[in-house]
Amino acid sequence: MTDIKYPLMQNAADDLKAMSGRPLSEITLDAVSDGQLSSEDMRIHAETLRLQAEVAAQSGYTQLAANLRRAAELTAVPNKEVLQIYDLLRPRRASYAQLLALAEHLEQTYQASETGEFVREAAEAYKERNLLK
Repeated sequence: MTDIKYPLMQNAADDLKAMSGRPLSEITLDAVSDGQLSSEDMRIHAETLRLQAEVAAQSGYTQLAANLRRAAELTAVPNKEVLQIYDLLRPRRASYAQLLALAEHLEQTYQASETGEFVREAAEAYKERNLLK
C-alpha cells in the first residue's frame, strides 16, 4: 500500500480518472454543458475507487475501505447484473445455493474475490437468521 494523502484531487489528481480513462480534472460543468462528456465519463474508474480505499484504510476506516474495494470490483460488472445482484441479496430473495452460485460467478467471471466472499458471508448470515428463500 502506498502512502496516499487526502484530498485525492490535490494529492493524486494524475491518478484519478473516469471509466472512459478521461482524467477527473477534465470532467467539469463546462464540459457537461458543452456536451463533451459521455456516459463513461460519468462512471468512476476502479483504480480511483482503490485509491480511495487506500486512504480509508490508512485512516483506520477498514469497513469503508472494504466497501470501496468491492465497489472497484463491481465496476467490471454490467449495471443490469449489479441490479440483479442487489435484488438477490435482499432477504428471502435467494436460496443458499443461489447465493453460493452468485459468489462463484462473481469470482470466476469478474475476478471479484472480495465481493464473492461478501456474498458468501451474506449467505451464511441469512442461513443463520432464516432469511433465505
